[in-house]
Amino acid sequence: MSYETIDVRPVTKRIGAEIFGVDLTKPLGNQTYAEIREALLKHQVVFFREQEIDHEAHLAFGQAFGKFHTHSAVKGLPEHPHIVQIHADANSKYIAGDNWHSDLSCDPEPPMGSILYMHTMPEDGGDTLFSSMTAAYEALSEPMKRFLEPLTAVHDANPVYKAIFPDIDKQYECNTHPVIRTHPETGRKLLFVNSSYTTKINELSRTESDAVLKCLYEHVKDPNFQVRFRWRPHSIAFWDNRCTQHFAVWDYFPETRSGYRVTIAGDRPF
Repeated sequence: MSYETIDVRPVTKRIGAEIFGVDLTKPLGNQTYAEIREALLKHQVVFFREQEIDHEAHLAFGQAFGKFHTHSAVKGLPEHPHIVQIHADANSKYIAGDNWHSDLSCDPEPPMGSILYMHTMPEDGGDTLFSSMTAAYEALSEPMKRFLEPLTAVHDANPVYKAIFPDIDKQYECNTHPVIRTHPETGRKLLFVNSSYTTKINELSRTESDAVLKCLYEHVKDPNFQVRFRWRPHSIAFWDNRCTQHFAVWDYFPETRSGYRVTIAGDRPF
């Protein structure tokens, strides 16, 4: 499509585009928001450069695309509960997202998308990889598509967060979703399992489930489905959580990488 208010430049043929010609520190018109949404649906993740936004601008931009999704395990900032800090430095024992995942797929209605603003970056490293689950689905053989179509899988946050937070009594979200999901806006089918949250395919034995999931987890790592974003200070990534997975590379220790994320509410996968 042609855009009238933004300049959209694809990064790869399958996933990712940079958007120029907008200033996210200021309110945008309805047409601009609509064009950004169209670009997101087409490219699955979009990137902005040189956007030195404050919390209010971050929230205003996110709110233009829907209601906020509250993180089911991590608290937001005290003064802005819908903003989660993403921070790693020389004292960090782990970082958020250094494995392939779809944000909070464990929730009954996983997020529609996430908007991550990074204000501080290491001199080198700290990239984020994004993989298209639409492309991953389309690359499957027809027999594999037919096999996976009726299956459902458990997405359980407890193994993830109980390893990080020592409160043994707290129970985190655990829900069942289809292995093959239909995107609610584009109508395209996509693969909806990830190695962070998905623990079992319900209709298979444990041995069968482990084998199939291992195959699918290796499949989504194919670089032909991916785009790699090299962050610079005051960059923003806005990804469609329904049809992508991402991986934050921790190759910059002990340097600091810091920013903030807001998450947009989604709907129950079908």
